[in-house]
Amino acid sequence: MKFLVVTNAPTLQEDNCYKAYAPYVREMDIWGDYVEDFKIISPTKYNEPLLTISFKKQPIVDSIPNLNFSSILSTFISFILTPVIIFKLFRGMLWADHIHLRCPGNIGLLGCFVQLFFPKKTKTAKYAGNWDPNAKQPLSYKLQKWILSDTNLTKNIQVLVYGDWVNQTKNIKPFFTATYRSSEIETVPDRAYNKTLKFVFIGSLVVGKRPLLAIKIIEQLKIKGYNISLELFGDGVLKEKLIQYVLDKNLSDTIIIYGNQPKEAIKKALKVAHFSILPSKSEGWPKAIAEAMFFGCIPVVTKISCVPYMLDYGNRGVLIPSELESATNKLIKAIENKAQLKLQSKAALKWSQHYTLDLFENEILKLLKH
Repeated sequence: MKFLVVTNAPTLQEDNCYKAYAPYVREMDIWGDYVEDFKIISPTKYNEPLLTISFKKQPIVDSIPNLNFSSILSTFISFILTPVIIFKLFRGMLWADHIHLRCPGNIGLLGCFVQLFFPKKTKTAKYAGNWDPNAKQPLSYKLQKWILSDTNLTKNIQVLVYGDWVNQTKNIKPFFTATYRSSEIETVPDRAYNKTLKFVFIGSLVVGKRPLLAIKIIEQLKIKGYNISLELFGDGVLKEKLIQYVLDKNLSDTIIIYGNQPKEAIKKALKVAHFSILPSKSEGWPKAIAEAMFFGCIPVVTKISCVPYMLDYGNRGVLIPSELESATNKLIKAIENKAQLKLQSKAALKWSQHYTLDLFENEILKLLKH
């Protein structure tokens, strides 16, 4: 099978091999195990720090420029470059037996248009953003969702979305992502919620993930007399600002910012942490939250995208508002109900341990055989 991936995610050539963002590569490696030829059409340059690993099956890469509409000049350049990208997408889709679109994104949007000319080709689309029909989103995102959902326009496709939404067309398939295998399931001792409460934040230190809000919530809990700690795992443009805030507020004995850490270090932290806090502005399927739940670590997350579905609307975790005082009060109410915390921990663990890499691999194989 000739398998084509169309994506905004940059594919970078380093040390004579192709690499990309680590979680994306781990997923694509699973798809790659079941195809003979693997081609990616994507940008091949990226100017920001990125946690990368190499593809297990090295792809054929057709490089395209990135599209940028942040200024008048970049918009003009992007319009000039668009025909070149469309030509490469047509050529790649002619070559492919199976077309896999990664959405949302500017390249994904062009891919949505070009795939209309290949109604008989087998296709999948991974929509990694928020599929909530009522969410406020850019016009380009709504356009991608409309094209992918319209079975009169888009033929022979399964669209993988996070969450189970009502009134969807037959080609929309609730999906998930996974980190751990069934063999990694282990018995986790019950946590004691009457001692130091350990929080972790796992994610990029960027505005969208709101790490500063997480820090401020912990600060407020400390001010109110709770014995508490927070460890942040991840890197990003806000790192130095967050470190300075911790120093300025004399929180160094309570909050530690580790930066990026290997999988085993994060797993070790999750096994003993009581809560994983992620007050994001937007998410698709927050993988860090599913990973925390796998070890009975209770998620504390804003009510966005499919997160309420993941948390069973509060039975498997704590849904907080995005305003500091309200979020703190909601969390205090949860902390005080220790019996409920034990139930949430067990429910989170049971749910997340169903969504293993083994199940994920089986589902991908079904999609490729469709």
